[in-house]
Amino acid sequence: MVVIPEKLYENLLNHFGKQEWWPVDYQYHKKNRSDPRFEIMIGAILTQNTAWDNVEKALTNLKTNKILTINRIVDENIENIRTMIQPSGFFNQKAQRLKILASYLHDEYNDNLDKFFEKDLQMTRQELLSLNGIGPETADSMLLYAGNIPIFVVDAYTKRICKRLPIKNSGKTYEEIQSFFENELQSRFPEMDIVELYKELHALIVRLAKTYCREKPYCEKCPFKNNCEFALSQKPF
Repeated sequence: MVVIPEKLYENLLNHFGKQEWWPVDYQYHKKNRSDPRFEIMIGAILTQNTAWDNVEKALTNLKTNKILTINRIVDENIENIRTMIQPSGFFNQKAQRLKILASYLHDEYNDNLDKFFEKDLQMTRQELLSLNGIGPETADSMLLYAGNIPIFVVDAYTKRICKRLPIKNSGKTYEEIQSFFENELQSRFPEMDIVELYKELHALIVRLAKTYCREKPYCEKCPFKNNCEFALSQKPF
């Protein structure tokens, strides 16, 4: 079997089931009349270079102090934000990045995320990329998961799996891999909600990488062990 995005998605979905990312505390936002999309945007920054468990601890601190909104991040003393997000690591940098993002959304969009996300995809993406500390992966995570905008997120796990399986013709750069996956998936799943497809496949790739295709891989029970060039080169496991 040639490993292509279509088969990657179908096999991972069969093996792991739906992941239903991004995890958001909707009850909290309903109770506090806040926008859950901003929690996703904050999470996309906090998850840089750390595990999600650490992000959840930081988000819990922000929720406990009721500052999980754009205007509260703008108004809050940055020292307090640093303390609250400390579990996520690199808290000095991340606190500054949260301030920059919130201030931009406050000044330019009056805290209105509907207005922010309703623009052309590339225009919104360039605005995010212009903000200090927001790179392609973080920007695209915000666009896909918070904005429900169809753009495929590429991360280190995606690059690792593309190299190890390998997924033929996927390219090496962020943009090459992204374009390859988008073109393949749109052509092979024309009737499916492409936003939900992108969300699920990205989440499934992360699950695969954390469960089996780790830096030190655990190939024995991987669903691709008989089709992966890297795994076959490691036999016997």
